[in-house]
Amino acid sequence: MNKTGRFFHFFHPPKGWRLPVILILGSITGIFLFLLKISNASSYLSDDPKVCINCHIMTPQFATWSHSAHRSMTDCNACHVPHDSFLRKYMFKASDGLRHATIFTLRREPHSIYIREAGQKVVQENCIRCHTTLFSDGPGMPWETIAGRRERQCLDCHRNTPHDRVNSITSTPGAITPEKKEKI
Repeated sequence: MNKTGRFFHFFHPPKGWRLPVILILGSITGIFLFLLKISNASSYLSDDPKVCINCHIMTPQFATWSHSAHRSMTDCNACHVPHDSFLRKYMFKASDGLRHATIFTLRREPHSIYIREAGQKVVQENCIRCHTTLFSDGPGMPWETIAGRRERQCLDCHRNTPHDRVNSITSTPGAITPEKKEKI
C-alpha cells in the first residue's frame, strides 16, 4: 500500500461502522441546523434593534432607547459593537452572542443588567468616534482634557444616555415594544 493509501485508510472507519458514523454525523448536523433555525441565528448578523429584544430581558433597554434622542441617529450596534474593523465587529458579536446564548440557555439571566468591562470599552470608543467633533474647537470641555484622563469615561457623566436608569425588566413594566409577527 502506498503512503497516500495508508494516510486515508487511517481516517476511514471500518466498513461496519460507516452507516452508524454517517447517521451520527447526520443527526449532529441536523440538530445543529435546527438550533440555528429556532434561535434565528442569522438575524444577529444584522443591525436591526429588534434583534436585541429576541431575549425578553432586553425589553427595558429597547424601550428606553426607542424614546431617546439617540434613536433617530443610531441603533444598538452603533454603540455596543466595535467599528474599527469588520473582523473585530463580528468577533465581538459572536463572543458576546455566545455568552448571552449560554446564559439564557442555562436560565442564569441576572435580574439587573449591567454592561461588562469589554462592553464599556467598546461604548467609550464609539462615544469618541461619534462625538469627537463636539470637543474639537467648540464649546464644552476640551477634548484633550478628557482624552488625557484615562480614568474618566463618557458614561461617568452621561450614565443615563440613552437608557436612562434602566437596569432590570421590572423598571419598565408594560413597556410597549414592536410586535413580532415573525421572529427577528
